Amino acid sequence: MFVVVGVSGGIAAYKTVQVVRALVTNGHEVHVVPTEDALRFVGAATWEAVSRNPVTTSVHDDVAQVRHVALGTRADLVIVAPATANTLARMATGIADNLLGVTLLATTAPVVVAPAMHTAMWEHPATQQNMATLRARGVCVVGPDDGPLTGGDSGPGRMAEPDDIVVAALAAASDAAGAATAEAVAAAAPRDDLAGLTVAVSTGGTREPIDPVRYLGNRSSGRQGAEVALAAADRGARVRLVAAHVDDGVLDAASRHPLIEIARVSTAQELRTAMRAASADADAVVMVAAVADYRAAEVSHEKIRKEDGDGTVTLSLVQNPDILAELVADRRDGQRVIGFAAETAASNEELRERGRRKRDRKGVDLLAVNRVDWDRGFEKADNEVVILGAAGVVAEASGSKRAVADALWDAVVAL
Repeated sequence: MFVVVGVSGGIAAYKTVQVVRALVTNGHEVHVVPTEDALRFVGAATWEAVSRNPVTTSVHDDVAQVRHVALGTRADLVIVAPATANTLARMATGIADNLLGVTLLATTAPVVVAPAMHTAMWEHPATQQNMATLRARGVCVVGPDDGPLTGGDSGPGRMAEPDDIVVAALAAASDAAGAATAEAVAAAAPRDDLAGLTVAVSTGGTREPIDPVRYLGNRSSGRQGAEVALAAADRGARVRLVAAHVDDGVLDAASRHPLIEIARVSTAQELRTAMRAASADADAVVMVAAVADYRAAEVSHEKIRKEDGDGTVTLSLVQNPDILAELVADRRDGQRVIGFAAETAASNEELRERGRRKRDRKGVDLLAVNRVDWDRGFEKADNEVVILGAAGVVAEASGSKRAVADALWDAVVAL
């Protein structure tokens, strides 16, 4: 893969050396494009030694090869790390007065930025507006982390760790490649096998309030459910998408699709009500949302403060309703109900056994089971599922979340 790594002028540039090294070690062709300010922190000799390619900051070098455009057009992936407030502002407004700016304008590849700046700069409304603009254009944002900053301060603004940047960047490239493949397949052989049907889909993670500022929640980004909704709509179905908390940008494509209507909720109780309404006359119901199993027995109407207690806080929790089981119990004749189950498991055999027990307990037609861990399942661009039916494994799917969504609908159509 041809990777361009842009480096802007911040002290975190020293960490980007590790990003470049990791990419090269994994067999990628890496070209570093630093700004003039970036070279004040890490010199050109270092970037050339680590990337194994020449480095320049000027649009006037290698003019015969149109290098200032070629880098962007050849790139399969562009990473900007660190991305300072100045560089993010230039990206948002399309300023291209250096090689990095021109490269960013010329590329159609996935762009990943790792912001790094002082907390005050990160939280400034101008920076936040620029970030919103970039996210809306599809730029993937990694970090910033919350931690010690240069000068002794601490807070959000610390550049994400190199390994996290590499993982997120490669996932973005993989997801883009998967999406491109899916689009190519759809263009070549469009499917309308869900035309005329109505489906209800839930996505995101519910949030159960503890007090006005705290909640019980989970790490669901909502991406998989959004892709399930998009896949159904692209195959002709009318989709009612009920979304709890999702990451920024996850619902952008769904919100523009003419066959998708979106309802936003927060708590499990709200999701329950919305899904009952959405499912009433649906032909298929897919529960992808990560629903909190428990909620606080009593919600404080004021913030729980440290000084009001003895150093400990005890929360009494009660179970939330089992929305999936209720939808199964209330389904109308001919309606198909499909569930998702995120499970921790030591082996594939254990994962499948847990899935079989849950499918039998819930009574769903199909159950898509995926393994989750600290660094797997949630907040990732790809997924891997086993789809279980009454007779056992119906299908297995891995790759982009869109690919998983299409495999799921293939299994539903087969019913």
